[in-house]
Amino acid sequence: MPAVTADTLTLPRLPRLPDATTGRRRVAKVVTAQKHLEGEGFQVRRPFPGVDLPLADPFLLLDHMGAVEYAPGEAKGTPWHPHRGFETVTYLIDGALQHRDTTGGGGLIADGGTQWMTAASGIQHIEQPPPELVASGGLFHGVQLWVNLPRAQKWVDPRYQDIRANDVTLLSSADGASLVRVIAGSVGGFDGPGVTYTPINYVHATVAPGARLELPWPRDFNALVYVLSGRGTVGAEQVALEEGRLAVLGGSHHAGDQDGIVVRAADTQPVSSKNGWEILILGGLPLREPVARYGPFVMNTKDEIVQAFEDFQAGRMGQVPAAELPHRSATDQAL
Repeated sequence: MPAVTADTLTLPRLPRLPDATTGRRRVAKVVTAQKHLEGEGFQVRRPFPGVDLPLADPFLLLDHMGAVEYAPGEAKGTPWHPHRGFETVTYLIDGALQHRDTTGGGGLIADGGTQWMTAASGIQHIEQPPPELVASGGLFHGVQLWVNLPRAQKWVDPRYQDIRANDVTLLSSADGASLVRVIAGSVGGFDGPGVTYTPINYVHATVAPGARLELPWPRDFNALVYVLSGRGTVGAEQVALEEGRLAVLGGSHHAGDQDGIVVRAADTQPVSSKNGWEILILGGLPLREPVARYGPFVMNTKDEIVQAFEDFQAGRMGQVPAAELPHRSATDQAL
């Protein structure tokens, strides 16, 4: 780890934060991810939603899968299941995952790639490890983020984006020590490849041991830092953060249109993080709309949730190939 690397000295560099004109975000809360079983029985660590953080508007869920070294026959995925009202963003750091949906979208996502599925008005999909991973085993590590859609976009047609590893925008920190991958959004004037309905930033950074990383950040976005591996500090007050923990950053009370996020990797890192501190930095423009959610559906009202179940049962979210229909209903498996 990580799968996507580069010589940081050859990459475009992020600007340093101006000392006097840009505020630094402070940590408002730290959340420890809780373990859950998903799909066909694979374990995830989930910092939200939960008791400590029910919502991170516009984000609905973050699942950290692995890192795990599967033995032959151990790798698992999800059965066919429906979604409506939001987007699922699956980022594979190591390993591979096959995706198919009822619109014909999908493919193999691997080693630094991202599958971005906009469920919107309704879709069914399946995510499975490829046969060779099941047969031989191997390293698997990734995350899935659920991004809420604004009320007006919950009814658009579903779509699928296949963002390959070599599509991701690669940057270095101002000092050239750390690698920053922009998957979606805009950081320091550099845009990621992901096309979004909800304005968000999605960044994966490898911060070199002992190094400091500064990111300009839109003042009207929220900000989250989640640790994939290693340890370091977050925020103006340097709150310690290690693997499986999430920091929610508050505003800086700065008057301009940009704030700043500051993180620093610990001088020494565990063996699993020999290249540096691995973190996700996420943020988006809060929708501030009512949220009604149940299982695989996220809408604005309870009536829309009832309608989603009725539409699914009536076949209005696509048809699973008859040969692949499960013994149980897809709704039962998804809830």
